[in-house]
Amino acid sequence: MQVTAKQRMRAAVVGVAALALVLTGCAGASGSISYAGPAQVDGALPQETQAQLNDAVTHAMAASGASGAIVGVWAPWSGSWVTGLGTQTVDGTTAVDAEMSFRVGDVTRLMTCDVLYALADRDILELDDPVTKYVSGVADLSSVTLVHLCNGTGGLGSSAAVVGPSMLNTPNRAWNPKELASFGLERSRLAPGLQYQDSDAGYLLLGLAMERASGKKMEELIDEYVAEPLDLDSTKLPGSAPGTPGDAPLNGHFLLPAEEGGMNCAAPVDITTSSASAGFSNAGAVSTITDLGRYAQAEAVQALRIREKPQRYAEAMPAYADAPSWLQATGGGFMVGSMIGQHGWAPGYLTAAYSDPTTGFTVAVVLNNSAAGKDLIAALAWELAAIASKAPAAAGQTAPEFGLPFTAEQYREQVTALAVCPIAPPADETAPVEGEEEEG
Repeated sequence: MQVTAKQRMRAAVVGVAALALVLTGCAGASGSISYAGPAQVDGALPQETQAQLNDAVTHAMAASGASGAIVGVWAPWSGSWVTGLGTQTVDGTTAVDAEMSFRVGDVTRLMTCDVLYALADRDILELDDPVTKYVSGVADLSSVTLVHLCNGTGGLGSSAAVVGPSMLNTPNRAWNPKELASFGLERSRLAPGLQYQDSDAGYLLLGLAMERASGKKMEELIDEYVAEPLDLDSTKLPGSAPGTPGDAPLNGHFLLPAEEGGMNCAAPVDITTSSASAGFSNAGAVSTITDLGRYAQAEAVQALRIREKPQRYAEAMPAYADAPSWLQATGGGFMVGSMIGQHGWAPGYLTAAYSDPTTGFTVAVVLNNSAAGKDLIAALAWELAAIASKAPAAAGQTAPEFGLPFTAEQYREQVTALAVCPIAPPADETAPVEGEEEEG
């Protein structure tokens, strides 16, 4: 039988993840998780690398209308860069701090799938259980399974295009997840299992199904199976009551259309306080950049599993029609070259987190304006990854032999193309790096 390039890629990802799990995390017979994380050089990335990263983030801030950003880059062989850039508001003086909390958007999908596999590993449910076993009123989904929903292959549509404006205009509203999902269920569908299709409705239904199967709320499940095992003290899924994403939040914003066309970039609307029910098990979680970096590293090696099989990333599919062979989706996330992660939006925030399972190389970033959409934050994360992957080795270290199948310039151009606000001319390259550096 001839082995295709796609099959080789799947096998490589699964094999690497399994090896990394052996090296960095393990589960005892009782199901308890122990995760140490990769060995990290205790020092900052070289100044030249920091300057390039800083330039990429400030460029994306301008393109998206964001007044602030928080970014974490960990190159275990070279150093780290964890910093806050900009201010809380476009006309403010309060600097963004790297320890501020924020909404992680679609990164929640990874956590939701973590819970699914945790429940399956503990025989509380079966991955191939039909959605209809747990969620009533969706009889026409009898051929859609729980793992279909996790993998994005349930064939369901997305609700965001219809209900997104309502989320922004009524931030304090407590949404019913089933009601939110219904907007996606009304859209055209595909037969399950045939291809990946971005569907927030699928992750909303998956959360509801797991609540029924376990007898626990999703916020309890994420705490029990994700936050607690990995010691993520600032990571949680809030309830439906309106609130900020933590006690010391990064302010979140969105933009209104301008009368003359485009966006009113001079007057962003604050949406820091809102109900996490608008995202629920699809995009409702909150975190900090250090928590998010550690989570991404653990997620890439599937450190939360207590069973090795079935492999979560074994059935990857192209992320979209005609996607490059190195961009695939399954298991609640994307495989971008050798990196695994997720990116997306929640009202007020664009967030991305990606990690390489072999080296522990990790990028996490958030912008505090959601108007530009998820493609921009993906482009920024991949631009940062391309820059930092070339960081030189620190004294006594050896840079790993891995490369990414894209360039920083490629995704710099995409950020520019996706801009919703004017971008100022490039700053003087001799200017100091903005933000307060923090070793991590």
